[in-house]
Amino acid sequence: MFNLPNTLTFTRIGTVPIIVLLLYFPGKLTAAIATLIFIMASLTDLFDGLLARKYNQVTSMGKFLDPLADKILITSVLIMLVHNGWLQAWIAIVIICREITVTGLRAIAADQNIVIAADRYGKLKTIFQVVALCPLMLHYPWWGFDPNVPGQILIHVALILAVFSGINYLRSFYVLALKEN
Repeated sequence: MFNLPNTLTFTRIGTVPIIVLLLYFPGKLTAAIATLIFIMASLTDLFDGLLARKYNQVTSMGKFLDPLADKILITSVLIMLVHNGWLQAWIAIVIICREITVTGLRAIAADQNIVIAADRYGKLKTIFQVVALCPLMLHYPWWGFDPNVPGQILIHVALILAVFSGINYLRSFYVLALKEN
């Protein structure tokens, strides 16, 4: 069903090729534009859920597309940062593998009518990822400030949260699956 929350989710997905294209041609201007688009796209994630709940427009399509849009946006930026040499590949690999694993666990759980809700660590991980990716995308020094230093610190915090929350999802899945059997 097409409604405002789902339209925002589709918009977030639609920004990905633009961000990728801008980062494919790295430069101070393209990095700044890509970062602004990324920030706007990330904000749609906040608003689509709020609007869906407030106006009772929660749909199956939205439940499926919202987390998918987040993963497409974040993983695309991570890959482009690695491509440009602005992020170590192992960091992107760990974060992306965590996302794939959690998505797989949720799919298996859903097939067994088990709901594994997002926990606070997963939500905190997402916030740190978005905040970390902004200075990493800006990359170039701005008015004497190097955004890479805070970006690297924040992405390492996001990495720790990703691993911790991933382990937490595995534990939750195991406990819930045991209760079902």
